[in-house]
Parts: sequence; C-alpha cells; structure tokens
Amino acid sequence: MPPKSSSKKNQASWFHCESCGVHIPSKARDNHEGSCSAIAQGDVGPESEAEYVRSGAIFTRSLQQRNFELDSLKDLPAKYANMLVFVSEGAMQLAQLHIGQHVVIEASSTAVQPQVRIVWPISEQFLTAVFVSEGDFKLHCTQLRGNLLKIFALDPSCLTAAASVSLKHLNNTETFLKSGQLEEAIALLKREMVNRIFCKDSQIHMNFFNKSLIFRLVRWQGTVEEALAGLSLDSKPMQFVQVTNVTKVQLISENSNQQSVDETISHRITKSQIGGLDRQLQLVQESMEYALGFRALPAGLRVSRGMLLFGATGCGKSMILEAMCAVAEDHSQGNVQLIRINSGEVYSKFLGETEQKLAAIFERAYNHYPHPTLLLIEDVHNLCPKQESSDLVKRVSLAFLSLLDQLSTPRQLKGKRTFLLATSSQIEALHPSIRRAGRLDSELELGAPSPQARRDIIRCLIQTLEHQMSEDEVDNVASITHGYVGADLANLVYAAVLQAQPNPLQLLHLQNALTRIKPSAMREVLIECPNVQWSDIGGQSELRLAMQQAIEWPLLHAEKFQRLGINPPRGILMFGPPGCSKTMIAKALATESKLNFLSIKGPELFSMWVGESERAVREVFRKARQVAPAIVFFDEIDAIGGERGEGEGSSSGSSVKERVLTQLLTELDGVEALQNVTIVAATNRPDMIDKALLRPGRIDRILYVGLPQNEARREILKIKLRPMPVSKEVDMERLVHLTEGYSGAEIQAVCHEAALRALEQSFEAEEVKWVDFEHALQAVPPRTSPELLNLYEDYLKRK
Repeated sequence: MPPKSSSKKNQASWFHCESCGVHIPSKARDNHEGSCSAIAQGDVGPESEAEYVRSGAIFTRSLQQRNFELDSLKDLPAKYANMLVFVSEGAMQLAQLHIGQHVVIEASSTAVQPQVRIVWPISEQFLTAVFVSEGDFKLHCTQLRGNLLKIFALDPSCLTAAASVSLKHLNNTETFLKSGQLEEAIALLKREMVNRIFCKDSQIHMNFFNKSLIFRLVRWQGTVEEALAGLSLDSKPMQFVQVTNVTKVQLISENSNQQSVDETISHRITKSQIGGLDRQLQLVQESMEYALGFRALPAGLRVSRGMLLFGATGCGKSMILEAMCAVAEDHSQGNVQLIRINSGEVYSKFLGETEQKLAAIFERAYNHYPHPTLLLIEDVHNLCPKQESSDLVKRVSLAFLSLLDQLSTPRQLKGKRTFLLATSSQIEALHPSIRRAGRLDSELELGAPSPQARRDIIRCLIQTLEHQMSEDEVDNVASITHGYVGADLANLVYAAVLQAQPNPLQLLHLQNALTRIKPSAMREVLIECPNVQWSDIGGQSELRLAMQQAIEWPLLHAEKFQRLGINPPRGILMFGPPGCSKTMIAKALATESKLNFLSIKGPELFSMWVGESERAVREVFRKARQVAPAIVFFDEIDAIGGERGEGEGSSSGSSVKERVLTQLLTELDGVEALQNVTIVAATNRPDMIDKALLRPGRIDRILYVGLPQNEARREILKIKLRPMPVSKEVDMERLVHLTEGYSGAEIQAVCHEAALRALEQSFEAEEVKWVDFEHALQAVPPRTSPELLNLYEDYLKRK
C-alpha cells in the first residue's frame, strides 16, 4: 500500500513494494522487479540503479546542483545555504525526517568521506532527486556523484562537541602562505566552521584573498578526553564532531608539531614579561587561586568567583588574562580548562540561540569538574551593556546575569572550581547589576602607569633587545612619558627599534620616536602646541619665574617641597590687557615643562542638554587625573567662571552657567583630590570672576600680565625683527620709545605692517626702512584704554 499522506499527490507519486518493503517512485514500478530480490536480501551493489526509501533512509543516485530559488531562503547567507540539502516532501515523510534535521550523506564508495547537512523540503515533483547549493556542489559534493547515496538522520549518540580540532594544510608548498597570513586564514576559517559538523579526514575548503586553501581534519578532542581516547572509526559507528564558538582551532605543521593558532593566543605570556603591574598581578592571582582550589580556603570564608578588570585601553588587562592562563596551567599541570567567551561570536539572529550558546559554555565549564575551569571574557560591556538597545540585548543580559548567579550559588557543586575573569575598557557602559555581590564582585582598576611603573615596563620591553641604554636613560624616558600606557610604550620602543636598525637601540632613537608616538589617553584632548620657547617671549621674566615655581619646581624637586611642608599652588590666574602674551605664556609653559597639556575653551563646555555641560567638566578633569601630571588651560575663564547671580531672573543660559561653575568648583577642591593637576587660566576681566573660584585651594595665585615696559618692548622688538632684513637707519631705541603703551601683539602688528609697507613700495625691496615703521605706527595705534588699565589697578589694590 502507498504510505499514508494528507496529500493525494504524494499518494500517487509513490509505490510500496510488499516483497522488499521499500517505497519507490510510481514511475519506476515497472523496472523494480529486477532489483526487488536483491533489495530484500540486502545485497544491493554499488552499481545498482535503484532509487528508493527504506527503513528511514533514502537511497539515490540523483545528486544535483540546485538551479531553482526558494522564497523562504532568499535572504539566507551563503554560509548557511551551503549547509542545506534539498529533498522532496514525500521522501522526507517516508524517511521520517523533519525540517532542519541533520542528516548524513554516505556514499557507496568507502574512499569518499560522509557529509553532514541540514535537510530542507522541496516540491514533490523531484521525488528521489537530491539537490545542494552551487557552492557546496563544486567544493564538497562533486566526489559524491556516480555513487549510490544513502541519506539518513544523524544519530545524536555519534555526535560530540569539540573542545579543539586539529587541521592539516593540504595545498602544495607553492600555495602556502606566510606564517602570519596562515594564522589569519585559520582565524577566519574558524568562523566559517562554527555550527558545522565534520568527521575524521573531512576536507575543508576556503578562499582566502583569491587563494584556494584546503585543510583536512586530522583529529579532535572532546570535552571529556577519556571518552574519546578509545574511539575507533573501524570498530564503532562513524563518529562526528561539531565546531562551537569555544572550540580551539589548531594547525599541524609538516613536522607534525602542533602549533596553536587560536586568534586570542599567539604565544604564552608570563608574569615576568609584564612590567609595572606587580601589585595587580598578585591580587588577581590570589583571587584566582582561591577560586580554583590551588590555595586552601580559610574556614568560613566565602570565595569570589568573578573578577572585573577595568581601565583605559592599553593598560594591560588582556596581558593579565594571558598571564593568569599560564599560572593556572602551571598549577594544574595542564588539567585546567580555558574557555574564552567572545561576545561578538555569541550573538545570533535566531531567537533563543544566543542564550543557548551562553548556557552551553557554562555547562561545559561545570562538566569539567573536578578539574578547574577558567572563564575569560574581554569587553564584557558588549555582552551586558547598560543601554539595552533591543529585546535581543535585554534577553542576553538577563541570561548572562542568571548564569553568573548560578556560578556562585553553593548548590552548584560543579562550579566550585570555576573562576570568571572579565575585562572592560568602558566601565560606564557596563550594566550596574553585573557589579553587585555574587557576580563580578571583585573589581580592579588599571590606570595610566606611574613613572616607576613606566620604568619597569620599558625594562621589560627592551630586555630581549640589543640596546645601549643605561638605567639613568631608562629613568629619563620614563619621567617624560606622562600619560603613556603600556601599549603606547610598546609602540614607542617598536618605532625606536625600527629607526635604530641595524644598530643597537639608544636613547636618541627613543627621543626621536617620542615626537611621533603620542599617549593614547590624550588622543581625545591632545592639541598640537606650537614649539614656543621661553626665549620666544620678550620680557616677562618675573612671570616666567612665578610659573616655574608653581608648576615645574613641584615636579622636579618634589622631595624638597615635602621636606618643607609646602603644597604647590592648585591654580594660577593670569590677567591683563588683550595681546599681552597670556596664551603664549601658557603654550611656552606646556613646551618647556614637557607635561600633558589640555586646552579648554569655555563655550565648548556648554550644551543645550541638561546635565551634559556638567558631564563635560567632569570628563575634562577625569582625563587630566588619568594623564597626570598635567596642565589644564582655561582661556577666557570669565566665560564659565563669571560671578553667580548676574542678570535678571534665572534664565536657562544663566542657570547652565551657574551649574558649570559649581561643577568646576567641586572638581578643583572637592571630595576627590586633584593630584598633580595644575589649573592655568587667563582672562581680560578678573573683576567678573566668581570669588569662590579665586580662594586659596583653588585658583590661589593671581599674576598680572601688564603692558610691556621699556626693557620688555626692546626684547620683543629684537625677537620680531630677528628674521626681518632691517635698514641700518632704523633706530631700535626710538622704536622702543614710540611703542610705549603698546601690547606685545600690537608691537608684532607694527613690525608686520612695516614689512607689508615695504612690499607695497616695491616687490624688489630688500630691507625695511624707517619710513615704513613710521607708516606702521600710524596704522596700528595702541588700543588698550586707560579705563581698562585703571580697572586692573583697582583690582590689584583690592586683592
């Protein structure tokens, strides 16, 4: 009888033979008698042309390339399309296969390796014909053609998840890539292999930048090594392995030495290779050893099973993770299980699959008990963000938090030797719930390294290099690399070594590299200051000394300040008429002191959004603390530090200004100390600045930058006329006398106008004459009003 089916068309398409117990297409009924007895006795040879369905398996010779489109699969990526095999609805029903089930395609020839695909239904008109995608047919299934194929459901007992798989490169030596390229190719290939199922000796093809690479799966290692050690493909059913997100991909070289090319570890990093983080390494190691059972836990003490490392990018978070892997392997003699959770690979567009992947990872960790398991997550804020932008992110965050709760629950016996290390470079973007007790309850911040830490980092970086640097020279480099994190110092040494080739590394090479390698912690606010020296500023010798006393001396002679109990000034205010070199002095200070320099303009702190202006002020000082010692320069500070209560009413603009001022006052002298950060401010109207901003402990040193006197004007003119060809008839002393009341900027304008006057007279002019200066003095009069000068005098008397 034909099989029961709800479709009359299906009933008419198939014929059931009572003698041999198979279902065949109705059109093949007349030719079935010749093969019926052989099928009944199970003696069908590979040359048989019969195509039928029997005992949950489809036997066919019609493997073809799919040349039709299905609306349900038009948006399916090529990777997943190549994992499908298309079978008629009737054949699926007779073989008791369901949509999306993994099936094995086995050839009659034992020389052809079986293939595992996902079955998908097509129209009944094809009957026993089987189709695969064009890419799959060309790369993997051409060898199956001409064979009698058996398609049947994959037995779950024959499938295992791989902890690691070992591949061998089969291409000829001419097509081999360079070592670095081959590692990159393996890393990309792993992404293509995820969720696919293979067997031993399966060939894996890859197109890498127009190079066809072929690999063979030599062996794999499951989660339970003992269960796989005795498996034999000859004596037991064919075993299959599935690659997951946490599977490590390894490459076997020609000399059979296994080389790991997992994209997260290229070589083993030990604690001795990390400089400047001794205290942090000790704290992390102690927590890990207690959690993994390497240290005896005091009675009654609750162990923390999750730790969060956070800090700026390049401070050494990933290196600490790698060092802890080495420590764990040494303690456990190789029995520790290392599981890396890549947040980018965990996410899936299919509903519920992401949560299942996370649960499978933690279940794999538990199943490794009683051996220890170390879980590693980098950039955990991507897996559990504060801003849940979609339902998927919200579901994943909740699932991850639930798994963390299970990790530290006493009832979870298998989790007793499990420890989770997570890192984040954006702590403000991390969901706050993950930081509570019982989850990632231990936290360690990695900030920008101190001079001592930078010295240790540089020593570690050059210990394996050929160099001629003394300890004093290393200290010198460490003292001037403010704001440089470990990654910046590594780039600095790398650039210096390239410049030194083929000679040994010297101090000069590092000094030259400093002009090109900037601290990453300062990239958001770093400005390119002109190369302004103190010698470029005429006069102002007293002001220069005051600035050096306030900023340079506390850094260069810190021990003397401590011995005398002197606290350096927190802030300096320069006030005076416009054009008197206040901003230029700040630039010279940044150049001469070699400190990190943050230049802030008042209007750029204001925002129309509530709270954003205050946040901008906090961010400025957070960055300054991070890269300390540093100078924060506020130009025209009266724009944000004006007297409170000005104007009528409480308009929104005034309200924002007052909130910004309040935030500024808090940052200067609040609960959180401002260490090694000096405020330098400039203004033309000191009388408009709020008195609270100028009290001791905030901006406590006020310096008047007045109009230049005779000696100062003489120096300014010498500096400005130095590059200018001036006629011998030009009387310098007379110019000094005639420019009385001029600011430094106005004296520069006089020199500039005189040179233009000379060009106006003749483009062939070779020098600037006295008549040109007379014209320039008439064109550029002094613009500082007596009223403004009187205001400064009154202010000096009051303060």
